[in-house]
Amino acid sequence: MNSEELSNIVVKGMEEIKAEDIVIMDLRKVKGAISDFFIICSGNSDTQIESIAASVEHEVKTDCKEIPWRKEGFTNREWILIDYVNVVAHIFNKGKREHYAIEELWGDAIITQVPKNA
Repeated sequence: MNSEELSNIVVKGMEEIKAEDIVIMDLRKVKGAISDFFIICSGNSDTQIESIAASVEHEVKTDCKEIPWRKEGFTNREWILIDYVNVVAHIFNKGKREHYAIEELWGDAIITQVPKNA
């Protein structure tokens, strides 16, 4: 499975739990990028943020039998990071997302806003 297909599965996991403001950052043409894609979303509560992360892990494990290389943030549940090496999921509470502004840090990336499901 390539990184683009994996990023779509990550988005599916986020959508299952109604994550908000999902964006896909394509970093493949960004010099010095550490990954092919960042997938970023926001949740409204600690519980939702943790549920989104669990959904992402479940979808990826079910669809492509992969487990994260690394994951962080499950203790505070303000910014959970799930690293699949070529695809990294970032699940934020809204305040932390605004504070860290990852989309601005990687300004050369191609950023695609995922439309909300009806």
